[in-house]
Amino acid sequence: MDEFHRGSIEMFNALRYYWIISKGHRFRPWMSPYIQWRMETFFGHDAADLTAGKFISLMWRERARMERFLSWVADQRVRQRSQK
Repeated sequence: MDEFHRGSIEMFNALRYYWIISKGHRFRPWMSPYIQWRMETFFGHDAADLTAGKFISLMWRERARMERFLSWVADQRVRQRSQK
C-alpha cells in the first residue's frame, strides 16, 4: 500500500473514531464529558479542565501518540469483526 492510501485510511479511522465519541459535542469536543474523561485517563493532569485552546494544543502536541492509539482502535475493530 502506498503512502497516500495509508494516510487516507488513517485519516478515515481518526474521523470515524471522532464521529462516534463526540456525539452531542461534535463542534465542541472539549465540552464532552466522555472525551474529557478519556483524555484525562490517557494524558493525565494535562487534560484536566479543557478549554478549546488547551484541547487543540494538547492534541497537536500528542498527535503521534493519538495516531498510535487510533491505529490500535482500528486493529481492535478488525479483530472484533473477524470473530463474528
